Amino acid sequence: MVKISGVIITYNEEKNIGRCLDSIKGVVDEIIVVDSFSNDKTEDICKAKGAIFIQHTFEGHIQQKNYALGKATHQYILSLDADEALSQELTQSILEAKKNWQADAYEFNRLLNYCGKWIRHCGWYPDKKVRLIDSTKAKWGGTNPHDKIILTEGAKVSFLKGDLYHYSYNSIHDHIKQINSFTDIMAREAVIKNKKISVLYLLVSPWIKFIKSYFIQLGILDGYYGFVICTLSSFATFIKYSKIRELKKKS
Repeated sequence: MVKISGVIITYNEEKNIGRCLDSIKGVVDEIIVVDSFSNDKTEDICKAKGAIFIQHTFEGHIQQKNYALGKATHQYILSLDADEALSQELTQSILEAKKNWQADAYEFNRLLNYCGKWIRHCGWYPDKKVRLIDSTKAKWGGTNPHDKIILTEGAKVSFLKGDLYHYSYNSIHDHIKQINSFTDIMAREAVIKNKKISVLYLLVSPWIKFIKSYFIQLGILDGYYGFVICTLSSFATFIKYSKIRELKKKS
């Protein structure tokens, strides 16, 4: 049986971190929390639940998660966000993988809870994520804030049954706040990469996003919140490209 380190990054996650830590007890052999100097009760909750609590200046999602990987004692890593938690089925699947490790990494579906409703369409499910890895074969990469696990060439990935619960939005306000924060980051990254956005692209892309998520990806079946999600996703597309154009003009 392999030993697994549970690794989580946090910043002011007192509403979520307890649920996350409770879900991985009995699954992992140590818990490492790397925190960006929270000023709420995150530290107290983590220490009370037996986590190793480390504070480190936030330089970006990818950088912070790779730093956290480097603090783990064990080669095998379960990397979660503070607003995520394992379902019972996924817990059992990970325990089985732990007893008989066969891959370089494991992926599983992520199911998002939006204002109390589980969202199974809108392009948000099944949101497959690689989160259980052999750290010698993987690291965090992608483009901030949308980090993802990057595997070495030829690495074997297996699928585990069960959902990773994602409690991302407690209110529509939370969603809009995240859109503003994430589009700031994405716009800066795009300008660094010299991405150019035409006026036509700015005007057409949000409509394409809405049609795709609401009709093609069946967001309509998620009822009222499906409509809210698809509308705000379209809005986020418009805001992101508007910010890119604004930054390009200033640079």
